[in-house]
Amino acid sequence: MQEILINKLNAFRVLYAEDEDGIRENINEILEHYFKETYTAKNANDAYLKYVQNKPDLIITDIQMGNENGLDLIRRIRESDSKTRIIITSAFTDLDYMLQATELHLIKYIVKPITHDKLINALEAFIKSYDDNKIYNLNEKWLFDFSKSIITNDEEQFDLTKKEALFLKQLLTKDRIITYEEMENLIWDEDSVMTPNAMRLFIKNFRKKLPEKSLKNIQGTGYRLVRG
Repeated sequence: MQEILINKLNAFRVLYAEDEDGIRENINEILEHYFKETYTAKNANDAYLKYVQNKPDLIITDIQMGNENGLDLIRRIRESDSKTRIIITSAFTDLDYMLQATELHLIKYIVKPITHDKLINALEAFIKSYDDNKIYNLNEKWLFDFSKSIITNDEEQFDLTKKEALFLKQLLTKDRIITYEEMENLIWDEDSVMTPNAMRLFIKNFRKKLPEKSLKNIQGTGYRLVRG
């Protein structure tokens, strides 16, 4: 489970805001092990600037940072961004704080101290928030994010066309040969024709974005995915 979680988290970027140096450094060490990119901030203003600069997929922020309030930071972000996932950490268990936090569409509310188990549970909730039909492992190093239409590995990111993303999702979810007829119905609309040349060009471009030898042609039938 831990290895699967690491593989999935490695496609994402996280921003961690915490005013206590020791806590920030310790938790950041853990986050660096899991995430593609990690950013840290000492206060709410610094966090907002780094959010604007880096557009992280996940923000983990303390509620109280000196005289600044993490909830105000989240409200500011939510004015224009409803998609970035947010986890709150706090020493407070006050019901009012929790109700305010709930209204801001958070993934998790972690009560300090932040233990490894609490953090892992929150990160699992973050992955689950994309739902099981959005993120797929192609192999140990490669991930497909259907919601963003991208394939990533340790070194590269490939943007998929709408047709490529739909085709790849079919290959993954059905886990069998996708026939030429299914391909025509799925990725060629009624205004276009799946000519042999169009098919060859589509497959040629599609293969360049996949792990080597992962797309197998079943002669006369269609294609299937070979996952490492």
